[in-house]
Amino acid sequence: METNHRNKPFARYADDAVVHCHSREEAERLLKSLETRFAECGLELHPTKTRIVYCKDDDRQGTHTETTFDFLGYTFRARRSKNKYGKFFINFTPAVGNKAKKAMQQKIHDWRMHLKPDKTLEDLAHMFNPVLRGWVNYYGRFYKSEMYSVLRHMNRALVRWARRKYKKLAIHQRRADAWLGRIARREQKLFVQWQMGVLPGTG
Repeated sequence: METNHRNKPFARYADDAVVHCHSREEAERLLKSLETRFAECGLELHPTKTRIVYCKDDDRQGTHTETTFDFLGYTFRARRSKNKYGKFFINFTPAVGNKAKKAMQQKIHDWRMHLKPDKTLEDLAHMFNPVLRGWVNYYGRFYKSEMYSVLRHMNRALVRWARRKYKKLAIHQRRADAWLGRIARREQKLFVQWQMGVLPGTG
């Protein structure tokens, strides 16, 4: 890339990479060049993961079978955006991908908060806020609202914890939601998702 394709923006992390080209023809020539170079090194490009993707948006309205790709936990695709004047347009941009969201939700499940009835809400916030904040700081840089399903999953885990901790809430899902929602509105700084306005009982 440094020797033969210096005019093409190039990003790599471990064995994943993205290269930007101006046309499909340019991308096809690059792909052949990379296949040749890899073969010289006794390597090969991944046969299914290596794809030419068309970054379709309001400025690029052609047709192509591939119009989305994943990179570093983000999914890049056409999305509805709003400019500084309040006008909506279609922009090709990243947001947290479904695989990353499922992994975060599984991590929350693995914390098994409902088996920690000896802990207080403050204890749980101290234990898990650093991880939540890290996720939001990384995946929330673009289209932060795509993170909300993960943050709502965290709220549901807290509700489940509350139902295990307090007998009066054990068989009352709605009552537990309402109880935690009142605390969230009163102490909104306690959890990262509450600070962002993602409160229990709001969807």
